[in-house]
Amino acid sequence: MLASRNRIRRSDDFTVAVRRGRRAGRSHLVVHLAVAEGSSDAPRAGFVVSKAVGGAVVRNTVTRRLRPLVRERLDRLPVGSLLVVRALPAAAGASSAELSTDLDAALDRLLR
Repeated sequence: MLASRNRIRRSDDFTVAVRRGRRAGRSHLVVHLAVAEGSSDAPRAGFVVSKAVGGAVVRNTVTRRLRPLVRERLDRLPVGSLLVVRALPAAAGASSAELSTDLDAALDRLLR
């Protein structure tokens, strides 16, 4: 699980990250990152896993596999960051190692 202070909960925050943030796409994921200048909030993350990925069981499985991967990487994010990880349909059949590789590559690109 992500700590409560590290979760995006409001739809407005998801919208800000997706519409105003930078985006990096990979074969299994699209990662959106928005950084609020002057904010002292802890980095927050959220997940978007649509029905295109699969049924409810598949979507929940993908989210459960992504959550610890993002939690391990929160310390790399600047203060005040909003990170949204959007799973693509290919994520349903991807291994955790593949998801990890895609997440690292996307974050490396966004944090340059």
